Amino acid sequence: MRHWFNRQLAGVSLPVVLATLALGAAGGGAAMALHLPLGMLLGALMAVGVASALGARVGGRPLAVPQHWRFALVPVIGVAIGASFTPALVAQAPRWAFSIGALLVFVPLAHVMGYLIFARWGGLARPTAFYAAMPGGLMESLHLGEEAGADIQMLTLLQFLRLILCIVLVPVIFTIGTGHAVGSAAGTAMPGADVTAGPVDWLVMIAAGVVGVIGGKAARLPAHIIVGPILASAAAHMAGLTAAAPPGWTILVTQWVVGTSLGARFAGIRGRTLWLALRLSLAAAAAMLTMGYGAALALHGLVDQPVAALFLAYAPGGISEMSLVALSLQISAVFVSVHHVVRVMIAIAMARFLAGRLLR
Repeated sequence: MRHWFNRQLAGVSLPVVLATLALGAAGGGAAMALHLPLGMLLGALMAVGVASALGARVGGRPLAVPQHWRFALVPVIGVAIGASFTPALVAQAPRWAFSIGALLVFVPLAHVMGYLIFARWGGLARPTAFYAAMPGGLMESLHLGEEAGADIQMLTLLQFLRLILCIVLVPVIFTIGTGHAVGSAAGTAMPGADVTAGPVDWLVMIAAGVVGVIGGKAARLPAHIIVGPILASAAAHMAGLTAAAPPGWTILVTQWVVGTSLGARFAGIRGRTLWLALRLSLAAAAAMLTMGYGAALALHGLVDQPVAALFLAYAPGGISEMSLVALSLQISAVFVSVHHVVRVMIAIAMARFLAGRLLR
């Protein structure tokens, strides 16, 4: 038992983990009290991220959370999204062909734009700039970039900042546009959240998460840790096995751990490196979000979805994080997540196709 417990900590001392999570909870709670957008996630991320960047330590050790704890909670989001599947929603799916097809243009344009910002304005070496500009596929970009001789620390930092800046900027943009904070109260509202889950419902949802992750990994699905549970949960809900969804507190816990673990990534990064990466990432994220908004304006009449849903579907953030925003806004999380899965697949394929041409 002790060996198993130590393995879960992944070499991080328990006092450090508890202190890091406590700081994340304090930051998230403060952000929610101030009604900031997606408060628990962003508050935890900001509190731990700033403290980590400033060199905060517990017992001489930097702030840290085992990263696999974050991934262990991501299936909760997938199960929640799967609860949104209804026959009426599935019937709309053929109309999404226009916006999904447009990703074949959007993704390579966003990639090339990010590459030019990193290589020409930032002066980064071509392999680093190229793989840092991939608008999706975090782990794949790190793997391919390392093989190509990229600066792995800068590449990792730029990819994480893209994800983090989208998490920060998208809720703020929606808050400005709608006049109220995103996910600032109970966390999220979703189909099935008002259904009191009984023991059978809990068993079905837990099974959907576990089977989804295992099956998604076996099938080599992109982002299997969330895509697999989405598909398994959708099948369970469409089959009538349950009408319940994960309650709001489970989403809040997921936001807390995800935000805290992302913030801990800033530990040990030099100030000059962080400042350069932040400037470059902000420019790239702003350019990609502007392109996404333009695409949303052009396509919303063709796919029978509001501009907000399309903008969120094209925002180059993480699948799980953008899905959290979609759940908070009560926008079709299924529509958003489907587009993000396709975006990641196209980004990986395009990176392999363009690498030889741009890196020569």
